Amino acid sequence: HQYYLLIDLCIMSGKVEGFDQPTGRTGGIYIPPFKLALMRKDQNDEDKSSREYQKQTWEALRKSLNGVINKVSVANIKEIVGELFQENLVRGRGLFARAIMKAQLASPGFTHIYTALIAVINTKLPENGELILKRVVYSFNRAYKRRDKMVATGMAKFIAHLVNFQIAHELVALQLLTVLLEEPTDDSVEIAVNFVKEVGQLLEELSPQGMHAIFERFRAILQEGDIDKRVQYTIEGLFAIRKNQFKDYPTVSRDLDLVEREDQITFDISLDDEIDREEMLDIFRVDEKYLENEEMWSEIKREILGDDEEEE
Repeated sequence: HQYYLLIDLCIMSGKVEGFDQPTGRTGGIYIPPFKLALMRKDQNDEDKSSREYQKQTWEALRKSLNGVINKVSVANIKEIVGELFQENLVRGRGLFARAIMKAQLASPGFTHIYTALIAVINTKLPENGELILKRVVYSFNRAYKRRDKMVATGMAKFIAHLVNFQIAHELVALQLLTVLLEEPTDDSVEIAVNFVKEVGQLLEELSPQGMHAIFERFRAILQEGDIDKRVQYTIEGLFAIRKNQFKDYPTVSRDLDLVEREDQITFDISLDDEIDREEMLDIFRVDEKYLENEEMWSEIKREILGDDEEEE
């Protein structure tokens, strides 16, 4: 993001001769690396503490985080983790949470990959993991109250994987199922069935009594017969999946098991908690201690990534 930032600054300041306005369909221009080095050298401390410079770095950070998160996959997740730690995840805590939640809602099939990414970040910067969990729980509550099935389903799936990776405590999973099955509707039961598929293997291990109670509730719903036949079939299918010990729905796949369980930090957040989403973190504000905080992030980054010779 420094590359684009320097281009923007130099165009505005007139340091790139002949380029008063961005050109081309993408609105950008090519600057040779040696010129970029000179431009970087020209930016003094006074410029970097200005509102304009801070605004530019904020926008560059937002675009960079969106770009990095949108290209993550099972194959490249380890490289993506390294790229993320190059970004200021303290200053961009709100931007990171917003970007990853937006990506998950757009591609729910990648939820396990996004959560694996959060799990690694959470071991080093737990404030980031906690903020995402709070926002996901809040979004589920709001969507469920509004009967927004699509968002509620997506957020329930996100919570399931946050539990699987032990970022969220398993009690929130049992609480969510209790809420969904307390006054069953076709939609709430369907969400509950899909949720149990995702998190069932872990709950069987950590809370077998809780799972027994949940499946007794499913059995009662079947006997009552008040829900659609199609949804009843999904419950019957869930009993078969449980009998097979959720083998087709592993808690964490081997390729995404990147964190030792004892290193993971787990947050005990309930659906009933008063949640502060810290929305101000998503909005640009001038930092009076910008240079000092940037240096602090550099120190944090060095502690996480090590020196060049310790890169591995």
